[in-house]
Amino acid sequence: MITKSQSIFERAKAVIPGGVNSPVRACRSVGVDPVFVVQGDGSAIFDADGNKYIDLIGSWGPLILGHSNSEILETIAETMSSGTTFGAPTEIEVRFAETLKSIVPSMEMIRAVSSGTEATMSALRLARGFTGRPKIIKADGGYHGHADCLLVAAGSGAATLGIPGSAGVPEGAAQDTIVVPYNDLPAIERAFEANPAQIAAIIIEPIAGNMGLVIPAAGYLEGLRTLTTKHGALLIFDEVMTGFRVAYGGAQALYGVTPDLTTIGKIIGGGLPAAAFGGRTDIMHKLAPLGPVYQAGTLSGNPMAMAAGLKAMEILGRPGTYDRLEALGKRLGDGLLAAAQAAGISATMNRVGSMLTLFFTAGPVTDYATAKTADTARFGSFFRNMRDRGVFLPPSQYEAMFVSLAHTDEDLEAVLSAAKASLAE
Repeated sequence: MITKSQSIFERAKAVIPGGVNSPVRACRSVGVDPVFVVQGDGSAIFDADGNKYIDLIGSWGPLILGHSNSEILETIAETMSSGTTFGAPTEIEVRFAETLKSIVPSMEMIRAVSSGTEATMSALRLARGFTGRPKIIKADGGYHGHADCLLVAAGSGAATLGIPGSAGVPEGAAQDTIVVPYNDLPAIERAFEANPAQIAAIIIEPIAGNMGLVIPAAGYLEGLRTLTTKHGALLIFDEVMTGFRVAYGGAQALYGVTPDLTTIGKIIGGGLPAAAFGGRTDIMHKLAPLGPVYQAGTLSGNPMAMAAGLKAMEILGRPGTYDRLEALGKRLGDGLLAAAQAAGISATMNRVGSMLTLFFTAGPVTDYATAKTADTARFGSFFRNMRDRGVFLPPSQYEAMFVSLAHTDEDLEAVLSAAKASLAE
């Protein structure tokens, strides 16, 4: 019997490449077809066939408050009643930037955009324009969006699908991108020495999330700060995923390291498409219309996204929020690892707050090379078994799971019960 999701997928493949609008959604690496979602409510989603799943993707991170949060929906509806977009300045954009700056002080000035890719692409252009240098450094397996210069040794969907780069990226676009292993300060020092006065910036996920979750080694982020300062380059923290996820002020607040520029997204849109980049005033003054570095976007600062983001930041600032997220994340992480160990399966758990990855490898996982030692076939089986038991996991070993404030103790008990049964098969 053909399910409704299967029927929709067949229609989708006729009009959308691969039947999906973002590659990892196709679920090819885990050996199944995708389910098509029709509704989200709290910690759960429902597919076209009426099946319910406890959601541990949360739209890949933004839904830290859960699906259909009533305060967010009311805010969007109220804002929408005055219009959806204007292509002209609005006061809510100013309040959004003022609020974000108050929470992430390193973002002294802020430019709103509509996606994480826009934010990282623009931040790198700005870094090059500010320093007058052509080259950038990124980590092997680090994913910073699909701009040409960043699709070199990229993680996320590129890692999941086994794509080493991307067709269509000209050689010249990537020739100034230097790739080093994550957590390897000596490699960065060597890159600076080999390219004197040529490197504009290092762009790094302070907690890698797109090779699976990988935690920065002690002193790594501090070392990046020291090296960039020493060599006159900028330090860019890509907090599109970690911003407001691992702490109220992001990973830079958690670890006490201040970057020159920050890219941030997902959660600051409150479930709508929004992102931003910002940093030191002297750098941001190089942006048009003040300076020569051009960046623009018709839907940048969309009032509904700004309003939803403001409300999300307000809710997350309430007392006890991150204590609860930490408790939920710890319970899930500890429980999943224990379930794997009880089944006699080699596994490593990497977790920071409510963001986590269970790697099917003996570990430790400290960079992309060690992440790739994970048993992806084992993960595929685990994914399928969990989905059959009503748990919606990211369909890739190289992605992170996310817990939301909407998850209950009963939800986590159900997830862990499903994990024990799935891993025992």
